[in-house]
Amino acid sequence: MAFLLSAYNPIYAQNASGIHGKVYGENKQPAEAANVILLSAADSSIIKSTICNDSGEYRLTVTPGKYLLLISRLRYDQSLTGPYVINDGEDLLADNVMLVLHTPLLKEVTVTAQRQYIDVRPDKVVLNLNSLSSDGRSAFDILREQAPGVHADTKGNLSLIGHANALVMVNGKQVRLSSQDLVDYLQSLPGNAIKQIELITSPSAKYDAAGAGIINIVSKRGTAEGTNFAVSSTAGYGTYGKAGAGINFNSKHKNLNVFGNYNFTYDKTDHVFLTNRDIDYKGMLSNYDVRYNTVYQGSKQNYSVGADYVISKKHTIGVLIEGVVTNNNYNKNNLLNMSNNGVLDSTISTKSKLHRKLSNASYDVNYVGKLDSNGRALSADVVFNDIDRNAAEYIDNYFNNSADIAYRPMLSLQNLSPADTHIWSAKVDYIHPLSKTSKLEAGFKYSLTESNNQLIFGPEVDGVYQSSPRFSSTFDYKENVNSGYINYNGKVNKFSVMAGMRLEQTNTSGHGNSALMNSDVEKHYLSWIPRADIGYKINDKQSLDLNFSRSISRPDFAVVNPFLSFADLYDYKQGNPNIAPSFTNYLSLSHTYSKYLATLYASVTSNFYNFNGYMLNDSSKVSRTVTENFGKLSIYGVRFYVPIIFTTWWEADNNIDASYQRIVAYPKYGNLNKGTQYVIFNSTQRFKFSDTFSGEIGGEYDSPTFYGIGQFKADYYVRAGLSKRILHNNGTLTFNTSDIFNTHRDWSAINYQNLHMTVYDKIETRRFFLTFTYRFGNVSLKSAAKHRTGNEDEQKRATGSAGEVAGN
Repeated sequence: MAFLLSAYNPIYAQNASGIHGKVYGENKQPAEAANVILLSAADSSIIKSTICNDSGEYRLTVTPGKYLLLISRLRYDQSLTGPYVINDGEDLLADNVMLVLHTPLLKEVTVTAQRQYIDVRPDKVVLNLNSLSSDGRSAFDILREQAPGVHADTKGNLSLIGHANALVMVNGKQVRLSSQDLVDYLQSLPGNAIKQIELITSPSAKYDAAGAGIINIVSKRGTAEGTNFAVSSTAGYGTYGKAGAGINFNSKHKNLNVFGNYNFTYDKTDHVFLTNRDIDYKGMLSNYDVRYNTVYQGSKQNYSVGADYVISKKHTIGVLIEGVVTNNNYNKNNLLNMSNNGVLDSTISTKSKLHRKLSNASYDVNYVGKLDSNGRALSADVVFNDIDRNAAEYIDNYFNNSADIAYRPMLSLQNLSPADTHIWSAKVDYIHPLSKTSKLEAGFKYSLTESNNQLIFGPEVDGVYQSSPRFSSTFDYKENVNSGYINYNGKVNKFSVMAGMRLEQTNTSGHGNSALMNSDVEKHYLSWIPRADIGYKINDKQSLDLNFSRSISRPDFAVVNPFLSFADLYDYKQGNPNIAPSFTNYLSLSHTYSKYLATLYASVTSNFYNFNGYMLNDSSKVSRTVTENFGKLSIYGVRFYVPIIFTTWWEADNNIDASYQRIVAYPKYGNLNKGTQYVIFNSTQRFKFSDTFSGEIGGEYDSPTFYGIGQFKADYYVRAGLSKRILHNNGTLTFNTSDIFNTHRDWSAINYQNLHMTVYDKIETRRFFLTFTYRFGNVSLKSAAKHRTGNEDEQKRATGSAGEVAGN
């Protein structure tokens, strides 16, 4: 790290044309770290950018021409100055700029004008995406490959460093999908429609208690007067071909702003999943070797359309309709080889075709208003979600002995699992200023989720599928959460304080007719969720931040559903209606020095359940995967963010996270008490070859670690891309490749109690994409206003509730 830091050496060309100046902030203090963006006066296209030093000064080398300067800083309004005419060899002194503190009148808006790629703050990390980092990639790809501290797997589990689970939001609204449906949704969001990704590690009490760590995806949206839109198309290839297209539009005229987008993607890919387990029972060593492969193909569509109407300068109402539709087909092949004492005994070949369709539509009406000139504000949201999910799978099993001769007739099975979920929610938030530097926030929220699920499972008899009473069942689940919060924000001299308390009352009930377990359960519990953050500004370059938060993680609705998901006759997955929520306490201390950030953190999760628990019956040889409240997970770590500017054309962002993790099982699950280290290094190198041509190379290394009951091998991958602006800078052509060396996979070994197995999980990760984007109309530099709606804790857990089909 010392060597990398010493490599920073800004170089300015001698006798080159340029422009320089100074920017001031509040009380005429130098505006350190203000963003200065050079725009072409002809078409407002971005030429280059820099940041002010600790004296508020900036300098840009340019070619002769006519330019504008756009200057922005956190908490200040943007300033646009010029035009400036710069002649050959001239170093022009621009006018001093006095930034004005931003006073929010309507909705919270995140303003980012070509900032650095990663903006790190004590409470969150912001990824400001560009064409290189986003074109040809989906939101899921970006989170998995580029977001520092984020772990995303193919089963829909997303986590932030120090947090067992992360709450996923789009424009401030939670995505209420789980498992494979969440992966499908994130893969349907093209990266070139995303402005920012916010990784919030220290949320305030105004956020749902489930938000221990929050991943908020902010969409692009124009805000300039008039109409603007962008179209894009993508072609790609990995194992199979891929394609996508989309449009994003915004039209603002006087008091009315209408916006929306539509994206379509087609993907065909494969998934290899291998398990090998040994069973030592009564002097016989049996081996069950499973080789599973599926080829997936299907389409994903996501859409949104909305409008904001400014009733007056202080009041705005809005409507928003958005949704996702996925239509997927899976051709699955599963080969089970069974051996005894090293000699092949028999095989079971399982072939199936699965069709799964998901439709998730959300309808939102929202209001935000300023009640007086002192800053009192009120906002309200009412949301309804309608989620329909249907999965139909037809399975054929073939049984052969070691001589490859059938020893019993083929067994055909039907596995149908429709589900229908409705979510109603409403919330109100109020802001009351106490002084110029302090305020109180308060609010309440009501949500009700009803999920109706059905499983129809059984064999084919005389050409007609039968419903097996032992496995077929219904399950109706209802969850009501009533919550309220109060939060204080204040600043005294060099100290800033955020402290709040959230109270959540949860009522759940499940009723079913499963023959395998009791599925009539009711739970009622009250949760107190404190959150606090204390900041201290040492000087203009340094600050300290101490944060504490508590959060709750309620199981996905698919997890509490008692239905069976079938892989083969010796391997299946089962839900657990008796599972309890987990709670996480998180504490961190951060030190910021200029652009560098170091954080010490600790988190302790009780009732931990966020991994697959395997249970093996030695006699029947059947392996059952079920989610249980396994024990306690403790994580203690240190995280560094180190940006480096090597030259004017080469810069890098480096993230290092080193942690010690310990899992302690509850006594009924054995004597597991194991600690392990875990190191993650993520780096992105960016190169600017000219004003219109740039390149990028990045990668990540994850060290070997122990998680749940599995010992995982190291994981690493490299990606790269090139981007060229064309057609008078209105068009962008981008070539991207991910996992160049095809090394990204999960590989683990389990030796726990009577379970001894290895697991290899590999999806298609090496892909090549070519993307073309063209922008029309007035191009705005602002991101979408954050519509914070009332259904921010349930949607992520809502789908998949009819029983996720195993091994997809």
